[in-house]
This record gives sequence, C-alpha cells and structure tokens, in this order.
Amino acid sequence: MGRILDGINSAEDLRRLPRESLPQLAQEIREEIIQVVSERGGHLASSLGAVELAIAVHYCFDTPRDRVLWDVGHQAYAHKILTGRRDLFPTLRQYGGLSGFLRRQESPYDPYDSGHSGSALPIALGMAEARDLKGEDYRVIAIVGDGTLSTGVAFEALNCAGAWKSDIIVILNDNEMSISKTVGAISAYLSRIMTGQWATRLREDVKQLLHEVPGGKKLFRLMKVTEEVLKGVFSPGLLFEELGFKYLGPLDGHNLDHLIETFKNVRHLRRPVLVHVITKKGKGYAPAEKDPTTFHGVGRFDSENGILPEPDGLPPTYSEVFGRTLLQLASKDPEIVAITAAMPQGTGLHDFSKRFPERFFDVGIAEQTAVSLSAGLALCGLKPVVAIYSAFLQRAFDQIVEEVALEKLPVLFCVDRAGIVGEDGPTHHGLLDLSYLRAIPNFTVMAPKDEAELQSMIVTALSHRNGPSAIRYPKGRGYGVPLQEEPHPIEWGKSEVLKVGSDLLILAIGSMVHRALQACDILQQKGVSPGVVNARFVKPLDEETILDLVASHRVVLTLEENVVEGGFGSGILELLSRKGIPKKVRCLGFPSRFIEHGRREELLESCGLGLKTIVKQALELLG
Repeated sequence: MGRILDGINSAEDLRRLPRESLPQLAQEIREEIIQVVSERGGHLASSLGAVELAIAVHYCFDTPRDRVLWDVGHQAYAHKILTGRRDLFPTLRQYGGLSGFLRRQESPYDPYDSGHSGSALPIALGMAEARDLKGEDYRVIAIVGDGTLSTGVAFEALNCAGAWKSDIIVILNDNEMSISKTVGAISAYLSRIMTGQWATRLREDVKQLLHEVPGGKKLFRLMKVTEEVLKGVFSPGLLFEELGFKYLGPLDGHNLDHLIETFKNVRHLRRPVLVHVITKKGKGYAPAEKDPTTFHGVGRFDSENGILPEPDGLPPTYSEVFGRTLLQLASKDPEIVAITAAMPQGTGLHDFSKRFPERFFDVGIAEQTAVSLSAGLALCGLKPVVAIYSAFLQRAFDQIVEEVALEKLPVLFCVDRAGIVGEDGPTHHGLLDLSYLRAIPNFTVMAPKDEAELQSMIVTALSHRNGPSAIRYPKGRGYGVPLQEEPHPIEWGKSEVLKVGSDLLILAIGSMVHRALQACDILQQKGVSPGVVNARFVKPLDEETILDLVASHRVVLTLEENVVEGGFGSGILELLSRKGIPKKVRCLGFPSRFIEHGRREELLESCGLGLKTIVKQALELLG
C-alpha cells in the first residue's frame, strides 16, 4: 500500500482526504523533512513543530485563493511539501533548487517573499485592506511565532488591525509557553464551542434582543465584562482582546481535530481574530525535541540517530573567535557589555552570557532596541558591543544614524554573517553593510583578512572612544591562522602591504584578501608583477599608503564581498577623483541584484568573484 503523501500534489488533494487519515500524513511529512534536511541542511526543529499546523490550515482554508503568510518562512517545509513542491523538495537550499523560505516565483501558494521576522503581519494587513478596497472575497491568514511578538513592526500591525477592525486572521504559533494539560484542554474546548457558527449567531441575537428591552444594554455590558474576566483567568489573551482581536486558545497545535474545528469556525468571522496554538519544536524527532537550538538551523547529520559530524580539528568560526576574544577582554575590563537580538548562540555570545549574565543583554528580535540600548549604555560610560548579523542590522539603520553616530558614541558593532551566507539566500546575505555603514558620518568600518586579525580589530575598536566602529566578518570558519594569546591592536586607519609590484595593484578588503593573494600567485606565473594590499579599513581609508602604491602601479583592481555601489571600491574611486589622479581602475564586487541561494563558491563564481574570473579580469585590465 502506497503512502498517503504520494497522492498529495496540491492543497486540493489534501482537502479530499478523510480527516482520520491526516495523522498518518503528518507522520509521513515528518519523515520526508528529516530525510531531506539530514542530507541538505536546513531549519529542522521549527518545521517539524509546524506540520499539523500546515495540514490544518490548507485543509480548512481555500488556498491558494485564501492567502497564507508564514512569518520568516523557516518553519514552512510542510507547507512546501503540501503545495506541489514535494518532487523538488530534495533540492532544498541548493543552487537552482527550492528556497528555504517563501518565494512567490516558486508557487502561487507563496503570497510574498519571506525571510525576516515580523513582516508577515503588516504585509497581511495590507493585503486584507487591499482586498476590501477592491471588493474581493478571500481570507488572509498570517502565521507568526511567539518570538515575532518582540518585533516592533508586528505590534504596530496588531495595533492597526484592531483599531481598523480589519478582517484578518492571525495564528500565533507558540513553541515556548508551558501550559498545563488541564488549562489547555479547557481553553481548547471553550474556543471550539465559542467560535462555532451557532454560538456566533446566538451571541448576535442575544445582543440585539437585549438592546431592545429596558435595561438590556446594561445587562449586555455586564455579560461582556464577565466574559473578559473569564478569558483573563483561563487564557493569556486579554492583551489581544484589548488590541481589538477576538482571541481563541491556547490550542494544542498538534491536535488536528482541535485545529480543524477551530479553523473551520474561524472562517466565518469577519473581524480581527487571533488563534493561539501551542507547538513543540522538533516534534516527532527525539534529537530535535531534546535540543531544538542545535537543530534549529542545522547542516548535514545522521538521520537515524541525530548525530552531527565532528569538526575534525577544523579552524574555529569567526563567530567563535569573536565570542572567545570578547570574553577574554571582558574578564579584564568590567566596562565591556554585550548586546544581541535573539542570537546569543549564532553570534558567539553564549559563553559570555553565562559568565557575565549581568553584562549581557538579549533584546529578542528587536534590532532597533539593541542599538538604542547600546546608545544608553555608552552615554553612561560603558563599552557596548552589539553583535548582530549583517542582514538584520540593516533593520536598525535609523537608530545607528540618529542615536549612535550623530552623538559620536563609542559603540562597537560586530557585524556577523557579512557577505555571502550561502543556502539561506537573498534575505540573509550581508552584501550591503559596507555601503550603508560607510555612508554614515563619524563611523569607522573595518574588515579582517583572517581570524587573528579579527582579534586585533576588536581590541583596537574597544580602545577607540571617539565615535562608533563596525567590524564585519563572514559566516564560516577561519583559515587556521594561530590565534593570539594576548590580542594586540593594529594602527588606527592603517592598511597592510602584503606584496609590492609594478603592473597591477590589488586592493582587497576582508574575506577577499586571501583570494587576492591566490590570484597574485597565478598572475606572477603569467609574468605579471602584482601588488596586494590588505586595506583593513574601509573608512577611514589609508590614503597615504594607497596613493603611493597607486602611483607605482599601472592599473588598480579592487576586491570586496559587498555590492559594488557605495562599497570599498567606490571609496577608492572617490579618493582618486578627489585627488585628481587619473588611473585605470576596475572594481569587483557583487552586482546590484539580490543573490540567490547556494553554496558560497557557487555564488562567488556566478557573480564574477571566482578565482579564475578575478585573474581573467586582471589580465583584461592590463590589456
């Protein structure tokens, strides 16, 4: 007998299934997700926790006509499998394959491109308002995680939806709150009963009747107060009710009968509704249930036992080097404090948080607050270090400008995952930070060539008290360069001359320095005399050294893992223009487009930053 999943190629196929077959379908979907992610890597724990939720939503709503927006989208693997992408699922996160997030170009079931937390709610609100303005009739459902509610934009959308009485359904997928079986069962029962069409009609009939009899309005208000008090006692929904939402739940997010009954009833409500469901990350796979943090975003692993491959003596990651160095420095300097936005493990601050809990601040998914908090800490004489991924830091651009740079506060931004991040794709690549940070007055911007230089830059930046600094470094491991036992500073604003030539001058920054040296070796074999400079500083540039070397070489090639517009190469061109120096210059970086997902080397090659392409560009430049 074939598997139920073999007959599911669309949500329409799912809706034809008898309800009693759905638990088996959930098990088959979990097996599929575990198998593919163990081979390809991906977001495992969150997707396993949302399997029943995906089934119930597509079973009850008329998708893709009804629009379902999964916030972030990292938990939507079951959604992809159920909506005609099962055959392509083995290509997950591979170059040219399925994205790990929602993509409109992939499927009509994906109404928007997802990737960052908090965006689903305001976008869904916009869709609901557009639907009503155009006189159309479909449901808009936003599925958000409990972590999403720490983002300001999510609460802003909730506030507007409630005030406008928008016809929108929000499903709060809560995988953190612990609720006893008794309370959960009572809440689930009450929610299913109170949202039925019969109960809804009865409530409206009673309301109309009481408004027509003497004293009826007072009695109705008393009934409403009693209802609110009971909700406050039995559920955490009072906040959402005050915002103007009809609150339902908490429901067991793995009980398909409860989910389906509630969703079918909710379809008939025409007002802001929030359904609170409780799920377990990693559900159905013991290793992920036991350690959901490790299996949140995971590489290849043994699906039989959940064992991840050992590093086998590989160099530490840049994030690990940052964490170790900051911990070492903080043990000697009590003024150093660390801030992150829901990323203590990812940024390397986990050990810091355990050693110095009173000096560690995790603000949740609220990058704007992280930056403003750092400003307050700096204003009181502390040395704040903000560790955030490049693609997430751009969410706090205004705070960086107005609250830190404008006041010349000595805040250190450690910009993790700068450059290509690989399989997570365009919403997570950090290809804009050199451009948007370089444009800010009073800012210093650095990038290390290796892990040991990262140590030196941290020491250097923490000693700089005349404005903010940023150090950007890539995802992944270093080159195996021995780390410094006692990190020493580098000279402020000075580059490092690695090779002196006469034909071609390669000016490289950060992760591209190693590649520049490789290209240099090949060019020397072809009879070219190249020079290589590790710029170290994007702002301020080491003008004296750069101008001297430009004068002694025929042509100049710049290399950066950033978009070309406004980046390091632009800074070199601006310098030469300002000094009135005519020189043949070619800037190599990423094109002005959003880069797809895939392995780092594949993406570098496809965008003209592969080693062979760099050598070819250099030879063309030399003529």
